Amino acid sequence: MADTDERREHGALTGDNHRALWSGRFAEGPDAAAVEFETSIRVDERMALDDIHGSVAHAQMLGEQGIISKEESDAIVAGLRGIEADLQAGTLAIDYSAEDIHSFVEAVLTDRIGEAGKKLHTGRSRNDQIALDERLYLRRVIPLLQDELITAIESLAAIAAKHRHTLLTGYTHMQHAQPGTLAQHLLAWASMFVRDWQRLDDALARIAASPLGSGALQGSTLPLDRAFVAERLGFDGVTLNSLDSVSDRDYCIEFVSAFALLQSHLSRMCEEIVLWSTTEFQFIELSEKWSTGSSIMPQKKNPDFAELIRGRTGKVYGDLMNLLTMVKGLPLAYDRDMQEDKEPLFDALDTVEANLKVFTAMVASAHWNTARLEQSVEGGFANATDVAEYLVQKGMPFRTAHGVAAQAVRMAIDAGLSRIEELPLEKLQACSPLIGQDIYGRISPRACMENRRTAGGPAPECTEAQLRELEDFCRAHRSSRGLC
Repeated sequence: MADTDERREHGALTGDNHRALWSGRFAEGPDAAAVEFETSIRVDERMALDDIHGSVAHAQMLGEQGIISKEESDAIVAGLRGIEADLQAGTLAIDYSAEDIHSFVEAVLTDRIGEAGKKLHTGRSRNDQIALDERLYLRRVIPLLQDELITAIESLAAIAAKHRHTLLTGYTHMQHAQPGTLAQHLLAWASMFVRDWQRLDDALARIAASPLGSGALQGSTLPLDRAFVAERLGFDGVTLNSLDSVSDRDYCIEFVSAFALLQSHLSRMCEEIVLWSTTEFQFIELSEKWSTGSSIMPQKKNPDFAELIRGRTGKVYGDLMNLLTMVKGLPLAYDRDMQEDKEPLFDALDTVEANLKVFTAMVASAHWNTARLEQSVEGGFANATDVAEYLVQKGMPFRTAHGVAAQAVRMAIDAGLSRIEELPLEKLQACSPLIGQDIYGRISPRACMENRRTAGGPAPECTEAQLRELEDFCRAHRSSRGLC
């Protein structure tokens, strides 16, 4: 070719070492538009260090097995570690004319150490190489997302600890249901995050096997030691079947599914924050650092960040549907469709990670209007179930007691009252002679909350137990990660 630019257009960089890895059987280079269409390096460049780590272990195995000489293995490993150091120092830039991150690393290595660099790919295909790189990448970044979840849980728990006695109506169907506390509500949010953490941990367990050595699909005739590579890279073992190893993208779908559930939880929480920050509710006031104004209405203080988190849920759901559709009907083993797995995987990860950080900071800096929260339990007959349970404790069957409580509610409504406890005792006793003066001490909003002492309930001692459990959960994670 006439010059470097032309070679770049046709998938080569600066010489024979940099030609596309598959170009040997082709007499003619691909069209420039074709090269542009099929390259993936701008997406997969984030896995550069993971690709290098996998290649180091592979080269060491080749040397140990005598497939290449020990000197060649050492030269490859030293060259790869030099590339890693230069990438981390910023003295080596990714060349976006390379087809993918594997091609880039191998081309730079061959430029630096010569012919030995061409032996790195011995016994390996890009099919098992990318399957390895993705697992290494996810094992590296998912714990960081789990750390963010722990921070969010701790933040919610810290707020809840201050509001164990702050009354807040619980809602079903967005109607007053039963008295509870702000602590109980925030701990429900934290419980969602615990499950998100656990789902990610479960998914990590399923990528604990190394696929390298599966080759393109049927392994290799070379005496590869897959277990050696797996051990060097910290895997529990090797994948069972070579065909499945290179065609499996379950782990991408599983992680993005977990991201989608995490994002749905963030969206639900943000919906409540948006609602609670309205003039009608005034339960929460977001910090001005996490609010915006209006270009036309000077008075506005909008919960835009909560709305953006809620709005970006569709992106993550779309990423999940993208992956599910990609693998639908794919024959074994590898198909180029699978190159499209990384963009939705990375997009979903980046989206939930950014949203989680913003959510945590936004909630931590918010002010909770305790007076308005406690006013929420007034009216709405949220203590009707407590009337029924009062009667149950006096021996009445629950279904009968339910009817008596409903009758008391109807009586109060007909009298223009908003609370059962506003009815005089004789009216309540007209509903049931089992009702005594002591009922008034049992059905105040605070009494209703404090008497709900079942495990997981809103009584202060129950929320205290929940807080201790969350504290133990977070401490165990931080200890396992060496973060304590």
